[in-house]
Amino acid sequence: MNDLNPQLFNRPQNYSRREALRKTSNGFGAVALASALQNPAHAQSTMSLPIRAKHVVFCYMSGGVSHVDSFDPKAKLAELDGKSMPVTVERTQFNNNGNIMRSPFQFTNRGESGIPVSDMFPKIGQYVDDMAVIRSMTSPVNEHAQGNFFMHTGFPIMGYPTAGAWCSYGLGSANEELPSYVVLQSGNAVPPHGGVSLYSNGFLPAQYQGSILKADQREAIRNLFGSDTKTAQRRRLDFTRSLDSQFSESHGEQDQIEAAISNLETAFRMQTAVPDVCDISGETQETRDLYGLDSADQAMAAYGRQCLLARRMIEKGVRFIELSCLTRGIGAGGAPNPWDQHSQLEQGHREMAKQVDQPIAALMGDLKRRGLLEETLIVWAGEFGRTPFSQGSNGRDHNPFGFSIWMAGGGIKGGSTYGETDELGYHAVENRCEVYDMWATTLHLMGLNHKDLTYRHAGRDFRLTDVHGNVLTPILS
Repeated sequence: MNDLNPQLFNRPQNYSRREALRKTSNGFGAVALASALQNPAHAQSTMSLPIRAKHVVFCYMSGGVSHVDSFDPKAKLAELDGKSMPVTVERTQFNNNGNIMRSPFQFTNRGESGIPVSDMFPKIGQYVDDMAVIRSMTSPVNEHAQGNFFMHTGFPIMGYPTAGAWCSYGLGSANEELPSYVVLQSGNAVPPHGGVSLYSNGFLPAQYQGSILKADQREAIRNLFGSDTKTAQRRRLDFTRSLDSQFSESHGEQDQIEAAISNLETAFRMQTAVPDVCDISGETQETRDLYGLDSADQAMAAYGRQCLLARRMIEKGVRFIELSCLTRGIGAGGAPNPWDQHSQLEQGHREMAKQVDQPIAALMGDLKRRGLLEETLIVWAGEFGRTPFSQGSNGRDHNPFGFSIWMAGGGIKGGSTYGETDELGYHAVENRCEVYDMWATTLHLMGLNHKDLTYRHAGRDFRLTDVHGNVLTPILS
């Protein structure tokens, strides 16, 4: 096989610009240009808006963080602690509903903006003046898998492209040696309920799917390295590409074949780039301490490594990076949904907050010092919030009717809040938001018009925001 000459399988022909981009090794890196050439509406979307954010870091808090215990304090909960809810209670996941439960956490006004932040997040609270806290997010579902799919794709079931895939499709890669969409895991982190489909390309070409990278493993991506020499691998790839290209030509344009060729080329280049970006031996002890890499708390150290690698990947041009929480197993929060405290909420939330607080704050501060926060959008969110009343004696059930997320960095008006829930933190009552709005705003900041970024599938033009979504202009700088 190594001695086969791919030229023997080529036939003379004239190449159009599109064919040259699609078939040459270097051309596969120009995904954004190739996509623009193939889709006029797509091309318009990539050029019609100013680019405020070149990268996105999605800090996904799987399981559902309690908003009334983190970023949306409610004095009424303390006043009515232990009493029955004065309003109709919606059906919950387990319908084991108790009375109103005060927050066990203290809130402090932070920064010049004075935004109240729970004592769960003492370090993240230092950067509240870089954040916009959205207190009126909603979701149409209150079950984990559906909620995770909806938060990632805009649809509550599998089969649709995730936000990272859409960003990758819309903008392509800024570094041909690394995927444009990476999901970082470490320690015992696993995908949330819904599995790896949450990182899927859906019906988009396969090169836009998320690449899972184990931040603390020697082989960060499984089966990335083969036994052949680079020269032998290059010849095998050239031979395979030659046969695949001829097959594609004889059967018309085949997205699966083009995507397979592109993925092989990217994997070949990643064999050098991935070990390099994962090698943190050159980082200073100051940086290690900043991210908590040597902490006795192994979960925090593992999450800190994800945050440090996120910074390194931003420096390398990766477009979309999702971080994964590790499990604590407290209060019914299992491995896929570690923030899910149906009991022992105070203990479970404190443990989870300890895991992510220092690393996320370190990432924000590190990016800020390097001048990268202004071009990096950080999105912090879970699939829903939690009820203002107890489940059992000391937990909270799921609440999709009004909860909090925050966004920071590239193009965001720092030190701002948007929307409100009612006095109990139960329903969004002012500037009600949907997940579509969050992603419409994200795409807008990346220079993409969410209404124009479409892909035709099954006779219909699909988009990340479906037929919904508004850019949240009040939170933009």
